[in-house]
Amino acid sequence: MIRINQVVVKVTVLIAIAVGSLTAMAQNSQRVYQSHSLGTNGLIVETDQGKYQIRFYNQNIVETAFIPNGEEFKKDSHAVVLQPEKEGAKLADRKNDLLYSSKGMSVKVSKKPFGISYSYKGKNLLSEKEGYIKTDSTENIDFQIEKEEVLFGGGARVLGMNRRGYRLNLYNRAHYGYGTHSELMNYTMPVVISSKKYAVHFDNAPIGHLDLDSKKTNTLRYETISGRKVYQVIAADSWEDFTYEFTNLTGRQPLLPRWALGNFSSRFGYHSQKETMETIDQFVKDSIPVDAIILDLFWFGKEMKGEMGNLAFYRDSFPNPEKMISDLDKKGVKTILITEPFILTTSKRWQEAVDNKVLGTDTEGKPFTFDFYFGNTGLVDVFKPEAQDWFWNIYKGLANMGVGGWWGDLGEPEVHPSALQHINGSADEVHNIYGHYWAKLVYEGYEKDLSNQRPFILMRAGAVGSQRYGMIPWTGDVSRSWDGLKPQTEISLQMGLQGISYMHSDLGGFAGDNLDDELYTRWLQYGVFQPIYRPHAQEAVPSEPIFREPKTKALVKKSIELRYQLMPYNYSLAFENNQTGLPLMRPLFFEEQDNKALLNVSDTYMWGDAFLVSTITDAGAKQKEVYLPKGNVWFDFVKEQKYFGGSSYTVQVEEDHIPVFVRAGSFIPMKKGMHNSGEYSLDNFELHYYHDSSVKHGTGQLYNDNGETPKAYEKGEYELLKFTSAHSGFKLKLDIATEKGSNYSTEDKKVNWVIHHIEKQPKKVKWGKKNLDFTWDKNSRVLQFTEELQKGKNQSITIKLAK
Repeated sequence: MIRINQVVVKVTVLIAIAVGSLTAMAQNSQRVYQSHSLGTNGLIVETDQGKYQIRFYNQNIVETAFIPNGEEFKKDSHAVVLQPEKEGAKLADRKNDLLYSSKGMSVKVSKKPFGISYSYKGKNLLSEKEGYIKTDSTENIDFQIEKEEVLFGGGARVLGMNRRGYRLNLYNRAHYGYGTHSELMNYTMPVVISSKKYAVHFDNAPIGHLDLDSKKTNTLRYETISGRKVYQVIAADSWEDFTYEFTNLTGRQPLLPRWALGNFSSRFGYHSQKETMETIDQFVKDSIPVDAIILDLFWFGKEMKGEMGNLAFYRDSFPNPEKMISDLDKKGVKTILITEPFILTTSKRWQEAVDNKVLGTDTEGKPFTFDFYFGNTGLVDVFKPEAQDWFWNIYKGLANMGVGGWWGDLGEPEVHPSALQHINGSADEVHNIYGHYWAKLVYEGYEKDLSNQRPFILMRAGAVGSQRYGMIPWTGDVSRSWDGLKPQTEISLQMGLQGISYMHSDLGGFAGDNLDDELYTRWLQYGVFQPIYRPHAQEAVPSEPIFREPKTKALVKKSIELRYQLMPYNYSLAFENNQTGLPLMRPLFFEEQDNKALLNVSDTYMWGDAFLVSTITDAGAKQKEVYLPKGNVWFDFVKEQKYFGGSSYTVQVEEDHIPVFVRAGSFIPMKKGMHNSGEYSLDNFELHYYHDSSVKHGTGQLYNDNGETPKAYEKGEYELLKFTSAHSGFKLKLDIATEKGSNYSTEDKKVNWVIHHIEKQPKKVKWGKKNLDFTWDKNSRVLQFTEELQKGKNQSITIKLAK
């Protein structure tokens, strides 16, 4: 769904009423208004305790900064990339307040008692209850919110979709073996999103807490140990517009290399070159598609402990990594290496790291060392330019060897003593943005030295805005159990709302030696409809389907083959996310934006605009109740059964798939028969259309490029096929319009049309004046025909339906 700019109607009277109703709540009782001025940095309001700087980024986003007396404004933000607008806001100076407004957002500054409140197009949002107040150990700000608001955000947690009532620790930390409840995980983010379609982003790095009305006083509180006293309020008319604006502010995900949407072979871990090659050979033998293999920590050492930081192949176990990588590449398989930011004092690079001054230090400037599970260690200071260059040169050397992507593990960091000093602050001041800057280091290295490659950067921790560095996050060391499977959708949906749309799961579960074939099958069936398809686990029970018993292997092979068939659709979703910020996985409340009952639903969700997916997370489940959003007709993706939206249905659960439905009017491009993405081509593809007489017009698109070039769309190295349907009377018209970039060379395409739910045999299928041969199956009600789409041309098909 592409964002549509809407005509903004003046709502001055409504705004005045709205902000007026918040006056009693918006009190900073200890602050006294003195004066104000309007300049290039927006509205400056002077008080006895400091000044406020209020500026609009656009009509949907406003920023408020408080600069206490005696302090300077800290300009640098790790999260925000959008530049504020210089014009468009208007100031009204009234008797006891200032009204500073864009076409959408308005800020009311009350002079006495002093207060700040926000509204959007006449709708109350929130107000400062107490402005930034310094305590003995923290700096806090409170907001008044409304009683009925549902609150999302705070990063990755397992709390249910509504996170109101919790006081959340803002300190990235892994939760090993979590299940149905986790209050602290790898991605903690100081952003709160309201069911009223607005968010508050506290634009500050140091650790702290986010209190989502834990005391039930309708209070939102941000607590931090230090740093910027800056926040942005983002509001929109729809959830689609909200995600557009939030990623407009914080940056959008670069398009992944297309192979990253394929299947990964991964475990903890492959111990040798021989084992690595034999694993991939078994995938080939079993005809199970695979695009990449991930090498865990044994690539740089034989033991788990004592060798982290070597960051070079252990030649005893991997005697010829250059040949291994080359041989894998010939099979269409990328090699991905794990790396960590810890350089052990026992590693081969310790002295090199010390000599190059790349490590975090103590207060005297000496390398700070400490013990953790893997040994005595230092930590790379990823904020330091010299450390960035040193670390990147290691990555570059391995990339030049042929390594295709990176796994950044333990990057919270896993252990980060408070006394450790970085070039830009203490550990506690930068802990939550460490993974963010680690990803930035790798991403910008590719831009500088490997500019023809899209990076693949799998990271366990990040921050607001990390998506713009190509970060691919995962949900951490989840329990290999049904309880571990249950919250996976919640985590991904929440993170998508916060701009991080590639949050995905260790498919099958990671922690524990639980051999449960049903659990494994259901988890990998869900994986078809989530961003990255990567089974991964501790090695005692294999994570790869090739090592499972025959029935399980066959069921999972079917799911993996479907994942590959959907690659044209999924790659187009990735392009849409890159352009608009719209998540790949979307909550059901995107479909019915005023249905409060859907705000807490996470086990059923949208995969793009066409698919509705409902997970199976209980052993032996025979039935599942699924709600299908109103205003649409839906079809069972496998059984083709028709359902009317606006109701819940009890569906039978089948062994070989989870419940998946397709919206009537959807176009789904598919490609069959691939063994890996190296065989991807649109020279011959299927285009499925789901017809229903209730749908008068349908739309869809298919994005294509070479799958490798960064910013291919911006460089004109792409093609975009736009699909439309028009149904009237007894005629169905299907069109393909071709948009070709100025630097793209396209080829003719054989389009194999598959039209679902044609109730009676059509009378004619025509392309222009040419009658086309077709088949129609009475039982499946599927119409099929093939026609060539000439390169760069359009195609229009007319189907004359039977009465």
